[in-house]
Amino acid sequence: MSDKLFAGLAAQLQERDAAGLTRRRRLLETAQGVHIKCDGQTVLSFCSNDYLGLANDPELINAWQQSANIAGVGSGASHLITGHHHYHELLEKALADFIGLPAALLFSTGYMANLGIMTALLGRGDAVFADRLNHASLNDAAVLSRAELYRYPHNDLSALEAMLKTSNAPRKLVVADAVFSMDGDLTPVPALLALCEKYDALLLLDDAHGFGVLGKEGRGTLSHFNLTSPRIIYMATLGKAAGVFGAFVAADQIVIDYLLQNARTYIYTTASPPAISATLIKALEIIKRDESRRVHLQGLISLLKSGLQLKRWKLEESVTAIQPLIVGSNEEALALSEYLLTKNILVPAIRPPTVPKDTARLRISLSAAHSEHDVAQLIQSLNDAESEMAA
Repeated sequence: MSDKLFAGLAAQLQERDAAGLTRRRRLLETAQGVHIKCDGQTVLSFCSNDYLGLANDPELINAWQQSANIAGVGSGASHLITGHHHYHELLEKALADFIGLPAALLFSTGYMANLGIMTALLGRGDAVFADRLNHASLNDAAVLSRAELYRYPHNDLSALEAMLKTSNAPRKLVVADAVFSMDGDLTPVPALLALCEKYDALLLLDDAHGFGVLGKEGRGTLSHFNLTSPRIIYMATLGKAAGVFGAFVAADQIVIDYLLQNARTYIYTTASPPAISATLIKALEIIKRDESRRVHLQGLISLLKSGLQLKRWKLEESVTAIQPLIVGSNEEALALSEYLLTKNILVPAIRPPTVPKDTARLRISLSAAHSEHDVAQLIQSLNDAESEMAA
């Protein structure tokens, strides 16, 4: 490798650092939770997607240990060889029933699920219609599918309809986050579905941040809107509200059968350890039976909204556990995050290209594991920060 190539890489890294965009990993030294030790510092964390506080739940730990004693710690093969375990099968059936769609298919990650769906179902000549604020995995999947990609302004149904109306593609797929990961707002699913029915399109919903939190018994965004349709392809992750790891796709049986035969990110990878699936079956039981976690979470969201008295920074409208505080510049967002860290509070600064230019923010993630005292501490620190940093 030439010195010139290395010099080019170094220059690009320096440019990123000068723009305040360098990413750095924090080192977690404890189990996931709201009070953690990170980079040697004990902090109150508002960083995790563990919305129901299940990641370190004793029932799940016990389920993992017991199932590992039975099934071991590795699957040993892909699903289509000998890696598809009884626990995987039970979980797929439980997830389909939970969401209210005919069938489900497990994937190792949400990224792999979205890639698998779109590259299997679409090709050259087909069309993808995607919200501009979609997750990176959906954007990458659309590009890799080789279909024509049309991006409509965030939640702009008129723009989407204009695109659909002029499309002659044999297969059309509308794609959206159900809950947008950096803004916390919901996509208008009923209206999207109506457009898909009108223009003969399928609808792919990425419910990574709604599953387990929204809807009756935490059944997700489809339950929240009381919707079901054979046009819907539903994807959700299992490492956020479910507290463990993985992802799944739920859809009409023919869609799941087609993905099993054609989704390369499913076919050509080792199956996840069966103990993970056994643990997730227990997580589903807790999600369904323990409404108090969601009630408490909603109370914390209301407390945060009512307690912040900010003029310089703006808390976006969100009814979900994702509460974005828009700061503006990269430097100020980083400075605010560092200020909170001096108060032993950890909230990540999110910067472009993850979010649009000049909308750098703190992404406050609330969990049912937080107490009212935890949120009150965050509120006080943010209110103090606005006055102290202005001075």
